[in-house]
Amino acid sequence: MEAAGDGRREAALGALAVLPDEVLCAVVDLLPPADIGRLACVSSVMYILCNEEPLWMSKCLSIGGPLEYKGSWKKTTLSRLGLCPENDENWQKPRQFDGFSSLFLYRRWYRCFTSLSSFSFDDGHVEREDDLLLDQFRSQYDGKGPVLLTKLAETWPARTKWTLQQLTKDFGEVPFRISQRSPQKITMKLKDYVSYMELQHDEDPLYIFDDKFAESAPALLEDYSVPHLFQEDFFEILDYDQRPAFRWLIIGPERSGASWHVDPGLTSAWNTLLCGQKSDCIFYRWALYPPGRVPGGVTVHVNDEDGDVDIETPTSLQWWLDIYPHLPEHEKPLECTQLPGETIFVPSGWWHCVLNLETTVAVTQNFVNQSNFQHVCLDMAPGHRHKGVCRAGLLAVPGNSVKDNESHPSVPMSGWNHPDMSRKEKRLKGSEPLRTSDSINHCSAFEFSSVQGSLENQDFSYDIDFLSRFLEKEKDHYSSIWSPTNSLGQREAREWLRRLWVLKPDLRELIWKGACLAINVDKWYSCLEEICACHSLPGPTEDEKLPVGTGSNPVFIVSGNVIKIYAEGGLVYSVHGLGTELEFYDLLQKNGSPLINHIPEIIASGFLEYKDDIYRTVPWDGKGIPDVLAKHYPLEVSYANNCFPVGLWSKQSFGTSSLPDVSNRPIWPYMVTRKCKGDIFARIRDVLSKTDILPLASSLGVQMRNIHLLPLPHIEPVPKSGNNDVIDSDNATVLPEWKHLVSTLNRRKKNVKKHLANWGNSVPQVLIEKAEGYLPHNMDVLIKFAKDDGDLVYPIPSWIHSDIMDDNILIEEITETSCLGNSKESYKADPEKMNAIHIIDFSDLSIGDPLCDIIPLHLDVFRGDIDLLREFLRSYQLPLLRRESNTDIYKSVRNSKFSRASYRAMCYCMLHEDNVLGAVFSLWKELRAATSWEDVENFVWGELNRYQESCTP
Repeated sequence: MEAAGDGRREAALGALAVLPDEVLCAVVDLLPPADIGRLACVSSVMYILCNEEPLWMSKCLSIGGPLEYKGSWKKTTLSRLGLCPENDENWQKPRQFDGFSSLFLYRRWYRCFTSLSSFSFDDGHVEREDDLLLDQFRSQYDGKGPVLLTKLAETWPARTKWTLQQLTKDFGEVPFRISQRSPQKITMKLKDYVSYMELQHDEDPLYIFDDKFAESAPALLEDYSVPHLFQEDFFEILDYDQRPAFRWLIIGPERSGASWHVDPGLTSAWNTLLCGQKSDCIFYRWALYPPGRVPGGVTVHVNDEDGDVDIETPTSLQWWLDIYPHLPEHEKPLECTQLPGETIFVPSGWWHCVLNLETTVAVTQNFVNQSNFQHVCLDMAPGHRHKGVCRAGLLAVPGNSVKDNESHPSVPMSGWNHPDMSRKEKRLKGSEPLRTSDSINHCSAFEFSSVQGSLENQDFSYDIDFLSRFLEKEKDHYSSIWSPTNSLGQREAREWLRRLWVLKPDLRELIWKGACLAINVDKWYSCLEEICACHSLPGPTEDEKLPVGTGSNPVFIVSGNVIKIYAEGGLVYSVHGLGTELEFYDLLQKNGSPLINHIPEIIASGFLEYKDDIYRTVPWDGKGIPDVLAKHYPLEVSYANNCFPVGLWSKQSFGTSSLPDVSNRPIWPYMVTRKCKGDIFARIRDVLSKTDILPLASSLGVQMRNIHLLPLPHIEPVPKSGNNDVIDSDNATVLPEWKHLVSTLNRRKKNVKKHLANWGNSVPQVLIEKAEGYLPHNMDVLIKFAKDDGDLVYPIPSWIHSDIMDDNILIEEITETSCLGNSKESYKADPEKMNAIHIIDFSDLSIGDPLCDIIPLHLDVFRGDIDLLREFLRSYQLPLLRRESNTDIYKSVRNSKFSRASYRAMCYCMLHEDNVLGAVFSLWKELRAATSWEDVENFVWGELNRYQESCTP
């Protein structure tokens, strides 16, 4: 029996009473809703803990999807899960218990109901201006400090139209995205969200923070315009679907707001408060710190592998209530109160936190201009140290001072980042009084907290020359991992810089500096000049100084020649890429394959070596191992007696071996080819009709047949075991030709749930749980069959391109084209001539099942169009698995799932190294409701079975 009165907690919790309430709440949060309901019946204190609204809010938001608030988070959660009938009122009768108090729960309650009127004052730290000339803005504020502008939005229709009443009338049925600390995307219809705002008393209320509002409610764009001071935006040069998120509609109630952060990609931002009324009782409360000054109570985590930055911070309300009052006056941030109609400018790199003092409506945009362009490029670069310095200042630098790390002049600092303070002292002094729970697991290499100091006379350097000195020089910007939080991916960033270079020639000096930071363009340009000089090629013109394309290696086009430098994956990987490609071209010539007329012509190939501060070129045709390679390649070559010792078979062996890291060796393979005529399909596909593309599908079928028919090179004898097979790690017999593919698939299958979970929300959870049961026990059964007499049948593998995407296909007969810019409407095609194509980029050549090439063709090139797939297969005219004889390998297994081409294709999709399933569930959104992999298989790949049957004798 529980004891009432002061002893209730101990009696109700037993041995668990030693745990603080915050720990107990965290443990309960780990349970599913049904178990929380059971736990609530255990004791009075557990009942209290299990009925906390923040707990049920967390459970509800973890579900994701469309949301309709039912008056409480518990009721909303149970309703969404179907665990509580709508008319069941038993749960609405809360029980009360005496003799239990909790400071932790009281603080939560206080944050839900406290008044925020005391935060409405404005101390004038941030300057106010009616408006500014562009030159004034650039000289006084851009890249220097925040400013409030009071008259930029006076003429906007949004000033009178964007009231909650009018917005609900016009867009009440429109779902908007909700910002909340949840891995799931959450949407609410505006009318439901307004109802939620009126009912809720959350300590951290939901608020609309929608970067896609222009798609769901395009009429809103007519109600405002980008202020004249902020119209320069280098991201505008990208197509809308390519550019990172840049504009948001924000609607939030009292107590909501944005916690401490630096805007993504070190972009700058403007934010205009719009609520349709000129009432003085509606405010945004802003707090700001300059770059490098981490706010108290905030910890920055920087991953030392990719530079990914994670910020651990209390909510906006919690910071203002629990931390701000304890800061000495000289340690407080810059502060201001934003009134309706006012616009605030936040420069690149500035920390800021926003608290809604009343219900507010606002619009905000991030942008890249001349002032912050180099900072944005720096943030894209691989590595972690410079990212830490940009956000946490010199706290990110181990040691006592900058001089211990880099030989450059020290920068004058005030108390915020004193050079005489050690890193450990900085961490402890800033974080100890405000330390958060150490139980949170982080995979970061650095954890930086605030350093107390004076805001007055702050002289922290945010100069790009200073920050760029923290770049890790040894990082190869083409092959090193980029942070997943970068504003642009690696390939998109290269395309962006190339477009800027072509379309903004007057800014080339600035663009070159940014490209040096983001992609090391100065290094690759030096390599380019050496290659051109060695092979007597014309030197690059000013227009040809930046790499082209979106691939993983630096590629330049100079006077009609394509110069590719192999950087991806390090030396061993890139040498095998070039060696295999040269062997493939040699076989095409020897066999007289018609494919030779549809691929680039090789002019030269070799190695670049960096030694004694100069680049030296060594020509190489793939045969033998030259001295320059041998001294940098300390591996025993298994196929040294072959004509191409680091060709196809060596590459296959390399793929399954454990090799030393030689990625930083100063040598890079290269190849020079003649530029093919035509336009990259990826750039023009959107202006082509299906009728235009049908001939392309037919022509691709012919060329892929030519690739898959090419005989494999002779394989060196391999030690025999049993019946001439090689034993893999799972003790299954696998022919050497298939060994690499089978071993790779088996390795991924062992961790298939983790493998699929790596793609985030791309794959429905119900399918992830069923993945192990769908896949075969051993992947060799996909390419191993039994005949009637019981003998094993192994079909022969094929050369496969492995990367047959829309950016590796060139269509020759296109007129009035422009390779860059936004003039796609000028493209004109002659459908009868569109079968004259070229296929490029064979560096990922491998051997295996030809289905591995059909997967990217169908999902990327054809975008799932079944008619295009049928046209491709009609001209392809090969069985999807072949033997040297005409024996029907499916005869005895025709009814087995392993004989279905669709089953093989689905297995390959599930275990692919790239997020192929993301493309599947994006192309066919209805498949997200599928409950079995068989349903997905038949829907996406069923046509392969019909084709397979027509090709089987």
